Amino acid sequence: MRQNQVKKKWKMRDVRGLFYISPWIIGFAALQLYPFLSSLYYSFTQYNVLGSPKWVGLANYVRLFTIDPDFKKSILVTMEYALFSVPAKLIFALLIAIVLNMKLKGINLCRTVYYIPSILGGSVAVSALWRLMFMSDGILNKLFALAGLPPVNWLGQAGTAMFTICLLQVWQFGSSMVLFLAALKQIPVDLHEAAEIDGANRIKRFFYITLPMITPIVFFNLIMQSINALQNFTSAFVITNGGPLKSTYLIGMKLYTEGFSNFKMGYASAISWILFVIILVFTLLVFKSSDAWVYYEDGGDF
Repeated sequence: MRQNQVKKKWKMRDVRGLFYISPWIIGFAALQLYPFLSSLYYSFTQYNVLGSPKWVGLANYVRLFTIDPDFKKSILVTMEYALFSVPAKLIFALLIAIVLNMKLKGINLCRTVYYIPSILGGSVAVSALWRLMFMSDGILNKLFALAGLPPVNWLGQAGTAMFTICLLQVWQFGSSMVLFLAALKQIPVDLHEAAEIDGANRIKRFFYITLPMITPIVFFNLIMQSINALQNFTSAFVITNGGPLKSTYLIGMKLYTEGFSNFKMGYASAISWILFVIILVFTLLVFKSSDAWVYYEDGGDF
């Protein structure tokens, strides 16, 4: 009898728990799970939004890998963008974090100022401002003219255009910097003091103490920033519109063009799933490699 009452009590508790989290469950199912599964279905169809989807099987994927040259170009451009912007962003964020970890006058104000780009960096307005800065008659070239230097066609050449959008990604280093700063503060001071007594200079202490101790945060930042870079769309669309000669035509732009300019939602869904697989494979490879370079003080791992 008592066992039945306990079971009934547990059931009532479960019902109440489900009721309390039902807004999240409904939101997740309607706004995330359903679109996620729908896009998988649409990737196997020919769908222009206005009509009904028509099943075409693997035709969208076959066309992407065998016929569409812009898709291959967008993949290579996206890989180049991530390869240059992510390491530069992490290195810059770590250097700033090391400086902000020092005991200097007014350091709290400096930390706040350096975090501001992370709040503003991903917006369309900042991308538009970035474009104005790097135009042929923009602020940067005007400063060059005052210094007696020739103007640079930042947005009209393939190399400089890619550098421009990568620079915006690097400029948004605030979130990574905050995580690095928190990790640096967790390193025991005793380790540095003991190494200093043994004669280790600042460079050796960094590579043998600081860097190994913060590798879990390096690991986390590497994954998160790589995912953000692979999904980037705003900066390439607003600043360069994929040009010149599609040198900044990221896969996010390819997806947007097919889905919202050409109204090929089935084709765009196929692109999105290929991007999802690329991100998944990259994440799994980084997780797999983490045993070789990520150090956990308690010896734990994922």
